Amino acid sequence: MPEDTHSSATSSATEPDRFERLEGADYDRVTEFLRDRVAFTAREWAVARLCADFRTVTGVEMTTVGEHLPDLVPFMDDQYTRQAVYQSRRSFEEKVRRAGATFLYGAYADFFTADELDDIAYEATEVARFLIEVEGASLSPTDESNAEERVSAAMEAVHRSSRDLRYDRCPNCGERLGEDAIESE
Repeated sequence: MPEDTHSSATSSATEPDRFERLEGADYDRVTEFLRDRVAFTAREWAVARLCADFRTVTGVEMTTVGEHLPDLVPFMDDQYTRQAVYQSRRSFEEKVRRAGATFLYGAYADFFTADELDDIAYEATEVARFLIEVEGASLSPTDESNAEERVSAAMEAVHRSSRDLRYDRCPNCGERLGEDAIESE
């Protein structure tokens, strides 16, 4: 997880400290770049990031995000209503959930070898790191290690579940296999 995920307490809502690396970038060009790598648009990315930055104990300051969007994100030209901010954030969340389900389905259904899944996870990690850096945040080695351990544990659970589904019975005679036979796979 990003180490610096929130704007600093000393910066104002109109002082940009995110996306500075994209100063002068065109919205359509940022969306095109993202389209080649992830499932979300530039609008959804920027709004989701700012909603996380402006989260309070009572919720997200969506009006503040929308009103200051052009000041906070170099490639955004227009202010957004509270409803437009909400919709963009919701769309981002739905796409992340769908992408996760797609990845896990591919893993569960045994469409990929372990090496292919490792390659997919590595590529996803590199893209995520890059986007976090573009946002102006960073990953500490500890946070990166913790995230990798959580992903590894999840993938081990996927493998166990998939193996159990595939090998609970002998493919030749149909007899139920014992735990020792399942574990040897």
